[in-house]
Amino acid sequence: MLQIGVGGSSDKTPLEKAVAKAREFARRLAEHKDEVILLTGGDGGIMRIVCEEFVKAGGITLGVIPYEDEDIAASSPRYNPYNTIVYRSGQTFQARSIGLVRSCDSFAVLGGGSGTIIEAHLAYIYRVPLVVVTDTGYASDNLEKAHPDGFLDHRQVQKIHYTSNPVEAADLAYELAKIRSSERRR
Repeated sequence: MLQIGVGGSSDKTPLEKAVAKAREFARRLAEHKDEVILLTGGDGGIMRIVCEEFVKAGGITLGVIPYEDEDIAASSPRYNPYNTIVYRSGQTFQARSIGLVRSCDSFAVLGGGSGTIIEAHLAYIYRVPLVVVTDTGYASDNLEKAHPDGFLDHRQVQKIHYTSNPVEAADLAYELAKIRSSERRR
């Protein structure tokens, strides 16, 4: 199966614009639920929202839980009951992101702060196809402003795909994942 990762804010009350885009992204991606497993950092906020939509449509999600949240109470806003599969990483928030991103055939940023931006940079460095949803209201929107050419540095490791349209983002993430997956099997 294709493994498509999502990075997003774990805010208790995520920004409405990002919430709406996360829901649209997940619903569109769920059209491929028989081919895709959705990977996230496993927490609340945008991750919970995208997982909820994907699971309700019959999809499978994998939450890569950081050490700090491994025993989190179900009453916590960081708890995500929509992790079909829970992987307790034993690693800090930042360290778990390395394995999360490297396990993906493509990665989509759905709006977030520094943790999400770190995951975007990891995808770039590890050549995991990266789609950034813009106009979410989060700091990750600034990736396009800071790097309009789609490259995070002079090495031009890989071009980032920016779009404000979450349906287009889901389609891109799916198509890019198919390409990368087939290239990895050669």
